[in-house]
Amino acid sequence: MSSLATLIKDDSLSSTLRIGVVSLAAFSVVGLAAYVGYRAAGPQNKTYALQNRHPESNEQIEKVLESLRLDDEKLRQIMQYLEKEMEDGLSPATHKNADVKMFPTYVRTIADGSETGQVLALDLGGTNFRVLLVTLLPQSRVELTSKIFVIPQSIMLGEGTNLFRHLAECLLEFMRKENLSLTGPRYPLGFTFSFPCKQEGLASARLSTWTKGFTCSGVVNEDVVKLLQNAIDEKKINVQCVALVNDTVGTLMACAYKDPNTAIGLILGTGTNACYVEKLDKVGTWDGDYNEPKQVIINMEWGAFGNNGRLNYIRTKYDEEVDLSSVNPGKQVFEKMISGMYMGEIVRLIILDLMQQDLLFIGQRDGYGDYSTPLFTRGGFYTKFVSTVETDEGIAFANTRRVLEDMGIRNPTFDDCAIVQHICKNVSKRAARLAGAALAVLINRINKPNVTVGVDGSLYRYHPRFKRNMEKCMKSTVSKNIKFKLTLSDDGSGKGAALIAIVADRYQRSQLRSVSSFDESEDEQIRVLIQQQPPNPVPPIVKATNTITRTLP
Repeated sequence: MSSLATLIKDDSLSSTLRIGVVSLAAFSVVGLAAYVGYRAAGPQNKTYALQNRHPESNEQIEKVLESLRLDDEKLRQIMQYLEKEMEDGLSPATHKNADVKMFPTYVRTIADGSETGQVLALDLGGTNFRVLLVTLLPQSRVELTSKIFVIPQSIMLGEGTNLFRHLAECLLEFMRKENLSLTGPRYPLGFTFSFPCKQEGLASARLSTWTKGFTCSGVVNEDVVKLLQNAIDEKKINVQCVALVNDTVGTLMACAYKDPNTAIGLILGTGTNACYVEKLDKVGTWDGDYNEPKQVIINMEWGAFGNNGRLNYIRTKYDEEVDLSSVNPGKQVFEKMISGMYMGEIVRLIILDLMQQDLLFIGQRDGYGDYSTPLFTRGGFYTKFVSTVETDEGIAFANTRRVLEDMGIRNPTFDDCAIVQHICKNVSKRAARLAGAALAVLINRINKPNVTVGVDGSLYRYHPRFKRNMEKCMKSTVSKNIKFKLTLSDDGSGKGAALIAIVADRYQRSQLRSVSSFDESEDEQIRVLIQQQPPNPVPPIVKATNTITRTLP
């Protein structure tokens, strides 16, 4: 201390030290003022930052997310309700007013891997459509060649006859390119037609309404298979459409070709639906024959489960908002809690709710005055963002930060990222548990020792935890004496459609053999066509840019 005093008294140093002390004091005052101002303007909850580093321990956040949680008791109640809705759909007395329609698809026989030969498929689901040649080889191997064609808008909006003529012309072009024989016995064709239809037979269905921008006249309430076949016959093409294909049934069939235990097809993508193999004596609406096999694949249309209010007790205010702002309020209630079209919007609504409660993006509200950003736009938080956010592990949150910045959130904090990921996990987990419980109903109903479920759709395919969460749910809801397996399907609308066509063709020929007038020589011709390569088969080489050739395992 004496040394310091001596220095201060020194005239040469005293002025410098005085300036330093005054400067230090000034900086301290400014820093203290800034800290006090920040604390005064900050949130009332002084432990916010510490609590939100583990959002599951924040009572206010958990109170918001608790409405999404489904315990086993709720799931079993949902399963009972679904079983009742299924019975209503299968009964002729209640089918008309049933929400879960349980439509018979008229597909009776399942692929078993023994199918061989060549079959065509046509997949129409939007502005583009595919023509496919599927070659079924021994040991359940498949070679698939396809070409994508465009449907001009003038045809989409014009007369229906022109649409089907366009399909036939493209089919003929494809067959010529692939050197397929244009004479002799007819090639069987499976037609995937992804528009609402009332199916009246395996190869008969009437269009209920156009969607996806199509308004072709003269098609609604008409048999679309007949319209396609007329156009094919007009071109004198040796092709017979033997099956109209639903994408869920195609998914089931594509998996069954490699796994004979497959009895369920499930779509988890933009929408959701399921089909399964049902015994004929349980299908009260069945209007076909009762010959072997005494079974039929049922297209459930389970997305409409809950339209009658039966699921209101598990719906949240976010579900209700999504429903009210949709194009079909009060419809597809189950689908709106599960599928990719709505999952991201549920997350967005929860984020906005937490922001309003000062639980998210604290202290940055003034920077978010631009309500044109995706965060404040309906549908602005895509479901693919949910998958992206949930892939983050550790503390970096690189993916989550990128998503939030794309949403218009500048410089999100660690806490912000942790909360948003927690929201995504809760929303997707609820969806997976609902899907798993519904699948458990079907597996228990089939009640076989081993059941495989063929699954397709972008949500199931790309979400990092969806399958795992479904399986966890199913382990507690599927009967203990049943082993189940979820298998990713491959090209249900293409490969599956072709398999349905060849199985349907085989079944129809087996029925013809029971008729005394059936020409066995004609059957032999068909058999040779199915089992052999075409006269000049095209080797599996790289084709034009819009033609795809691949061998499936």
